[in-house]
Amino acid sequence: MSHATTVVKCPESFTPLFAQAEQIMQSFFADIERNPERGQIHIQGVRYMLMRTDSMSIELQEELRKTFGETGARQIRYKLGKACGLRDAKLFAERLRIEDPSMRLALGPVHFAHVGWANVHIFDESAPQPNEDFFLVYDHPYSFEAASYIENSIVSAHPVCHMNAGYSTGWCQVSFGVDLEAEELTCRARGDDQCIFVMGHPRNFARLRDEFARARGLS
Repeated sequence: MSHATTVVKCPESFTPLFAQAEQIMQSFFADIERNPERGQIHIQGVRYMLMRTDSMSIELQEELRKTFGETGARQIRYKLGKACGLRDAKLFAERLRIEDPSMRLALGPVHFAHVGWANVHIFDESAPQPNEDFFLVYDHPYSFEAASYIENSIVSAHPVCHMNAGYSTGWCQVSFGVDLEAEELTCRARGDDQCIFVMGHPRNFARLRDEFARARGLS
C-alpha cells in the first residue's frame, strides 16, 4: 500500500498518517455545490465562502492598523486566524468522528491546503505531542498572505503571515487539547526564502523558538 503524500511534506515517520488524511479530505472536497441564487457554496453540506486573498491580507491589515496600530492589527489577524482554526478543527473532529489526536492534527494541514491558505512542510525538528513539550516547526509555501505582498510588489519590514500562524495554532490546540502559540520567524514578504513558523506551549515557547532560531542561524 502506497503512503506517498501529495499535499503535505513531512518527515517519513509521519507520511502514512498524512497520506490517510489526504485521502479523507480529498473525498470531502469532491462534493461541492454552488448556489449563487441563494449566495451559498456548500461542500459536503458545510457552508464555505470565497474571499480574495489581497482583501484578507493587505487591505485587512491596513484597515485594522488605522484603528489599532501596527502591533494591534497583527494581533487581531492572528486571533482571527486562530478562531477559524479552532472552529474548523472542532467541526471536522465531530463530523468525521475522529478520536485519535494525531489524525485530528493531520487533517488540519490538508484542509488548509484545499481551501487555499498555503501548503505545509513539517520540519524534522518537530515533536507534536499532547502535553507541554509539544513543538512544531513548519514552512507555509505559497502562503496567501506572503503571496499577496509579493504579487503587489510590497516588501514588508516584518513577517506578515499572522492569520496563517493563528489558524494552524487553533487547529493543533483543539486536536491535542494543549494550549499553543505560534510565531512566524522568517517570511517571503520580508525577502526571506521561506515562511518558517514555530509552535509550542506558552510556558516553553520562547525557549524552543530561540533554540531553533539559533540552531538554524535565524537569530
